[in-house]
Amino acid sequence: MKLLFDQNLSPRLAPDLADLFPGSEHVQNLGLDREPDGPVWEYARTHGFVIVTKDADFSDRSAMAGHPPKVIWVRLGNCTTSEIEATLRLRTAEIERFGGDSRLGVLALFG
Repeated sequence: MKLLFDQNLSPRLAPDLADLFPGSEHVQNLGLDREPDGPVWEYARTHGFVIVTKDADFSDRSAMAGHPPKVIWVRLGNCTTSEIEATLRLRTAEIERFGGDSRLGVLALFG
C-alpha cells in the first residue's frame, strides 16, 4: 500500500516508513504542496495512493465523493513526527486490513 502524506505532515514520514509502505510519497516531493485538495485527491486516486492527513477535509471529501482514494485521518492532536510514525507502525496491521476492505473509505487513527 502506498501512502500519500498531506502537507500538514512531515516529508520525513514517506522515507521513514518505506520499509512498511514502499512507494509512499509526500505531496511536497510531487509538487502538490501548494495545490488545493482537489488536485491532491485526483493524484492519489489516479496513482493508487491512500491519503494520510491530519485535516478533516479529505475525510469530508470521501463522505461526499466516495473512494478511491482511501483516507487515513490521523487524529492525534499536537504531536511529534516520531509519534505519528510510531502510531502508523503500531497500527500497520489495521491499516493493511483497511486498505484491503473495499467497503471502507476512511480510517481515523486516535492516540
